[in-house]
Amino acid sequence: MPEIPVKKMRRDWILIALMLTMSLAAMDSTIVATAIPQIVGDLGGFSLFSWLFSIYLLIQTITIPVYGKLADIYGRKPILIIGIVIFVIGSATCAAAWNMYSLIFFRGVQAVGAGAIMATVNTIAGDIYTIRERAKIQGWLSSVWGISAILGPAIGGALADYASWRWIFLINIPVGAASIALIAYFLHEDKSHKGHKIDWAGAASMLIAGTVIMFGLLQGGQSWPWLSWNTLIIVLIAILMVYVTIRIERRSAEPILPRWVWKKRVILGANLATIGMGIMTMGPNMYLPVFAQSVTGVGAMAAGFILASMSITWPLSSSLSGNLYLRIGFRNTALCGIIIVIIGAASFLFISFPGPIWALVAIQMTLGAGFGLITTPLMVGVQSTVEWGQRGVVTGANMFSRYFGQSIGAAVFAAVFNSVLTDRMTNAPANLQAELPTVNKVVEVLQSHNSVSEVSLYLREAFFYATHNVYAGMVVAGLVTLVILLLTPAKFPTIQEKQ
Repeated sequence: MPEIPVKKMRRDWILIALMLTMSLAAMDSTIVATAIPQIVGDLGGFSLFSWLFSIYLLIQTITIPVYGKLADIYGRKPILIIGIVIFVIGSATCAAAWNMYSLIFFRGVQAVGAGAIMATVNTIAGDIYTIRERAKIQGWLSSVWGISAILGPAIGGALADYASWRWIFLINIPVGAASIALIAYFLHEDKSHKGHKIDWAGAASMLIAGTVIMFGLLQGGQSWPWLSWNTLIIVLIAILMVYVTIRIERRSAEPILPRWVWKKRVILGANLATIGMGIMTMGPNMYLPVFAQSVTGVGAMAAGFILASMSITWPLSSSLSGNLYLRIGFRNTALCGIIIVIIGAASFLFISFPGPIWALVAIQMTLGAGFGLITTPLMVGVQSTVEWGQRGVVTGANMFSRYFGQSIGAAVFAAVFNSVLTDRMTNAPANLQAELPTVNKVVEVLQSHNSVSEVSLYLREAFFYATHNVYAGMVVAGLVTLVILLLTPAKFPTIQEKQ
């Protein structure tokens, strides 16, 4: 089996370093989501807060395949260390942000480092462990996400309630320093320099195309009506950039995402389903903590634990999915998962205002069980269809699909939520119109103990219905993903790897 030659490595310490590094990226989204009300209360700009997720996911997504190629040329170790350094710098500058615009920009800097982390950690694990060992190691790496989903909201909520939201970024600095120290000391590799060419034009065009699409989704219905010249211009620019990206990728000797990845039906179906799954994960990640605090009235820490309840069932179902997909196949296991996710998202539509806490937890745990049955089978499934030399490409494409789906989900759900909330504010009873705040000030009013009770109740109900529409969107995305999986071949043509 070809691999990068590695000498005298302490694999146990390297695994600890990889898990510590992965925790930087894994904990980031949940810890930020929990502190959103405090961030908005300090910096303002509620209608812009979704960009904290959108810009991060977009840049991370586009840079993952680029870092994969850079790691092949210059080695995994320097690329990973550079990524951690950039992430830590981004974290420090986020803590110093003075308004929402500056925080969004610095989150973009963080994302540049996160792309290197997500691409390189999994590559190093593949380099130093055999095929039989990788399933167990991926379980350890996956557990980081579950642990981070619990610790992230807990830490974020505690810091938001008792200190300052700025500390949620500052705590990344010592963790990043420890990761760099362990990797620098224990990871040693013989770098094999090959004549690769980075498709910088393709990466740049993909970033521009994605940014245009995200901007249109976020601003449509807010800064301008959906049916307007502005929307038409955005659509035309997006179509043009997608066309340019396709042309560049076709002419490139080494495209960021090779065409054959999208020509194999099983890989295409798995990746499209992964996009759908990525879309659905952003609904609760973005809005459940805000919903719990603003509608049900719980504190930041409690809201974080509600969000984290998904992490109990996700790793568990993911670890148990192996026995299932060995019996009924990768596609059919993912079908079971998407059905469970649809049931979980649809259940939210039947809860009554303001929503009992136990119901929110139960829904989160149901969603986690479904997501675990989707992610692992589809990832292992596409990896099993190719030889070792192509495994990095299909793994990168699958990761790209997941995060691209999350980027779309962040934009779409923000558009849905903001549109419903704006409509509710516009059509409020006449006696409340004069007292209602702007959309940007809604969270501040709900967090204030001095708010007028009738206005506060109306705003809570508006939040409740806006969040309901987000979960309705998740159901639609789930049904589309279900159809995609039904059209995907049931049998994945596996290739037996030579040891």
